[in-house]
Amino acid sequence: MAGRRRASARPPRGVWTLVLAASLAPGVWIALRAAGWFGGLGVNPIERLLEDTGTHAMIALLVALAVTPLRQWTGLAWISALRRMLGLVAFAWVSAHLLVWVGLDLFFDWVLILDDIRHRPYVTVGFAAWLILLALALTSTRGAQRRLRHWWPRLHRLAYAAGVLAILHVLWLTRGADYIEVGIYAGVLAVLLGWRLWRALQPVRRPRAG
Repeated sequence: MAGRRRASARPPRGVWTLVLAASLAPGVWIALRAAGWFGGLGVNPIERLLEDTGTHAMIALLVALAVTPLRQWTGLAWISALRRMLGLVAFAWVSAHLLVWVGLDLFFDWVLILDDIRHRPYVTVGFAAWLILLALALTSTRGAQRRLRHWWPRLHRLAYAAGVLAILHVLWLTRGADYIEVGIYAGVLAVLLGWRLWRALQPVRRPRAG
């Protein structure tokens, strides 16, 4: 019986690899365009890279946040086994977005970088989201989970704070342009947060005495 429960907690064969490949495939597409294939990156390649990496970072973060609700909605325990991988993928995309800004846009000019972080709100919240995800990535191992004990789930709930900060980052970048995209992101995050809040408010069901 225990062996059956353990097996059910594992993704079906090939699913983990398929999800990872789908998560990273946009990176290959962006790299090919950066190399000049498929029309390249247009007249402003740095801006295009910032937009593309930012979009995929936002999507990857929302997908990672959706793992627990999806498991609860579907009853498929193996979905939880994808949480760490999807969280690290989201961190990788956010880090790629950050590196494009730091390296290609500002040429590692740390004076300009620190000035932007201090005085541009959309940069401030975006950088704060990256710091949260960095902390979560560094503590994503089983060893960290054992050391942090009951603090580990509390720390990793900050992923939702990173999601809110990411939404603000996109919203403040939009500046009166088309709000449809950021509205979709905010709507998805609101559903996920609403579900978590609703679950937290449910009374704990205790097993009946036999």
